Amino acid sequence: MPRNYWPTTEWQTVDPATLRMDSEKLSELEPTIKSEYSNINGIVVVRNGSIAYERYYNSYGPDDTHHVASVTKSIISALIGIAIEARYINNIDQKVLDFFPEYVPNVEDRQKREISIRHLLTMTAPYSFEDWQEPLDKMCMQPDWIKYTLDILGQKGSVGTFKYSTAGAHLLSAIITRSTGKSAREFANERLFKPIGMNEIPDYEMTSFGFEDLFGNNVKGWVNDPNSNSTGGWGLTLTPRDMARFGLLYLNRGILDNNQIIPRTWTLESIAMNSNNYGYLWWLREEDGVFAYSALGDGGNVICCIPEKDLVVAIASEFIINPRDRWTLIKEYIIPAVID
Repeated sequence: MPRNYWPTTEWQTVDPATLRMDSEKLSELEPTIKSEYSNINGIVVVRNGSIAYERYYNSYGPDDTHHVASVTKSIISALIGIAIEARYINNIDQKVLDFFPEYVPNVEDRQKREISIRHLLTMTAPYSFEDWQEPLDKMCMQPDWIKYTLDILGQKGSVGTFKYSTAGAHLLSAIITRSTGKSAREFANERLFKPIGMNEIPDYEMTSFGFEDLFGNNVKGWVNDPNSNSTGGWGLTLTPRDMARFGLLYLNRGILDNNQIIPRTWTLESIAMNSNNYGYLWWLREEDGVFAYSALGDGGNVICCIPEKDLVVAIASEFIINPRDRWTLIKEYIIPAVID
């Protein structure tokens, strides 16, 4: 069982030895990052609820935010769990089309009618594209991203087969808005970020929807679509410390100071191992007897939680194509630094 710990004041870096970590082993991280992982901008390692290691690179510091790409999906997952607990959403098996009554599918399109929130969370809804070949740029050129996604939902393949979809995660953001009356950004600020001491995400008005605005250098706050839905699959900016806070909340089974921020059962269901190695918008891994669950984003953005080691690793990165696998860094330098 994880310990119910949390920093009640501003986080400080603690002597690794106090947290039963080998400082000499951790010292090997810096030269390795500089030589082999040069697009890492910040890394925070948390053990037993305190920061054991924290470094920044490429002129970034602890207060700088980074576009964490698909890490956003795991935030959306938490918000769905919170919304269900608050009874904004009936349950995880509620049908997607329940939230979009204005959308009327074709009579013969029966599969679309059967798709539930669970299918979106577990990436087991069918779409018209091949797995890992989602034409995300096509969605981003539409005036109505939700209609476009609903149109392709349920096409080609069968319900229950894994097919990774960022557009499906965006539908979950729209479901949060349809059920709560608030954007995912607003709902997260109120029910998740503010309660655990994360920085609230300000509202930046988007005046254009080009590549740089949606994915590139102009990304700030939390990107939204032309109809003001917060992007569900990417577009959120966080500091590495706030990434670590979110990971620690999951390590603590959703509890902060005896307050259940995320339902305990939801945190457990979200990371339950399965044949797809994918939970509720969390990637799952079991290797050499070590179980880890991670929020992963393009470029090497990672929140990795390792419950058996009371360990959270948050890595913020600059986007590059085909970055070096962060798990190798964690497995070879951070996990071995834990003194059991």
